[in-house]
Amino acid sequence: MPRRNRPPKRKVAPDIKYNSVLVTRFVNKLMRDGKKSTAQRIFYDALDIAESRAKRPGLEVFEQAVKNATPIVEVKPRRVGGATYQVPVEVRPDRQLSLAIRWLVGTARQRPGKSMAEKLASELMDAANNSGQTIKKREDTHRMAEANRAFAHYRW
Repeated sequence: MPRRNRPPKRKVAPDIKYNSVLVTRFVNKLMRDGKKSTAQRIFYDALDIAESRAKRPGLEVFEQAVKNATPIVEVKPRRVGGATYQVPVEVRPDRQLSLAIRWLVGTARQRPGKSMAEKLASELMDAANNSGQTIKKREDTHRMAEANRAFAHYRW
């Protein structure tokens, strides 16, 4: 990473079906080995499954899941005089979204189940209802930041 100036953020084109940048970012994170059409099919199938189970629009379930999974604070290690402290810091909005998406995809992959679409649908449903592994991960992150609040004055 360059020291002088930050490289510009790349613009992400909205997806075709829902015209949403959030969906595109999620599909890109879900994608493996450059197989975008496969990732899109898995995601759209997952939304269809979630829609049939929740009796409300799939995109609404997805957006609620991402919103519930979004962390507000996290801890970052900071070295001060030979000791390393876990310093709580607020999460930048772009990173909040990235972490939420990463956690949703990761926990969906770890779930036992039949197809990836079903696993993803189940994880999205759980996250939308404020339960499941993704929400547990967010709560653990918040708990860690709360426990280390005494070191907040080391923020840089």
